[in-house]
Amino acid sequence: MSPPHATVLRVGTRGSALARWQTSHACEALAAAGFQTETIEILTTGDLAPETPIGQLSDPALFTRQLDEAILDGRIDLAVHSLKDLPTRLPEGIALVAVSTREDPRDALVTRDGTGFSALPPGACIATSSLRRRAQLLSARPDLTIIEIRGNVDARLAKLDRNPAIAATLLACAGLVRLSLGHRISERLPYQLMLPAPGQAALAVTARTGDTRATKAAERAMHDPRAAACVGAERALLHALEGGCEIPVAALGELVDPTAIVRPASNAVLRLRGRVVSLDGRRVVEGTIEGPVYDRQSAEAVGRELAARLVADGAGRILEALRKPGGGPAV
Repeated sequence: MSPPHATVLRVGTRGSALARWQTSHACEALAAAGFQTETIEILTTGDLAPETPIGQLSDPALFTRQLDEAILDGRIDLAVHSLKDLPTRLPEGIALVAVSTREDPRDALVTRDGTGFSALPPGACIATSSLRRRAQLLSARPDLTIIEIRGNVDARLAKLDRNPAIAATLLACAGLVRLSLGHRISERLPYQLMLPAPGQAALAVTARTGDTRATKAAERAMHDPRAAACVGAERALLHALEGGCEIPVAALGELVDPTAIVRPASNAVLRLRGRVVSLDGRRVVEGTIEGPVYDRQSAEAVGRELAARLVADGAGRILEALRKPGGGPAV
């Protein structure tokens, strides 16, 4: 007997081990829902320059542009992304059609010997390419030395392992767990220390706007309304602050009742935390709000409200300073 949806869905992916895992996960979910898939690997701008500091590339679509082009050209029907890599403003013709259930959104400290954050020696060298992580690390420990590191998960771990001058690196817990590398986590950093990137630990599926077949398939197989509400608020905050990978904005949305149903006339309440930190860690503006969520628009309204509060409390001045020439770190 042939499957209920015989037409093959072409799913685009980057070539890294984590991207391939994420796409395989999505294809398994699509298969379980009765859809046939074909995976197509596509090289992105971020893959072409793996050693170049992200801040020097100045492209908000580093890891998504070529996948978007493949969708618009009709070479693929769906693309799977780490949601934190997805720009808050999508190109015309591209739609975010599904958000997956979220893995642990915390950041992981990885050391060679399992040393935790508080036990790192004075002046310890930490390798990270993320300005968000850099800023929060220096806010907690101004004595730390932060250096740039690029590459996929395996490459970063290899650089740590072979370079005794580097005490630790930071990676998303979700990526390590998905690659069966959870044993490398020395400490899952608490939110008081390290608030995650908006969308961290969730997967995103994009499709052509108006492609009903691909959209319905992704929704049926992958979409989690609870996760979508939480990351929708986070991304709305980021968008309102005009931030991206090059701006140290952190956020985390959580449902007050994790079992609440997010739909019209529901009583789900979302708690959103946001933080903006100067690159030297000296200035921190943060806040928390709660609001009802029952659809995408209500979740985004929570994010915009917190963004406005953060700006009023001084976050705008931090971000303006970063956008001036020379406002970023020396790399």
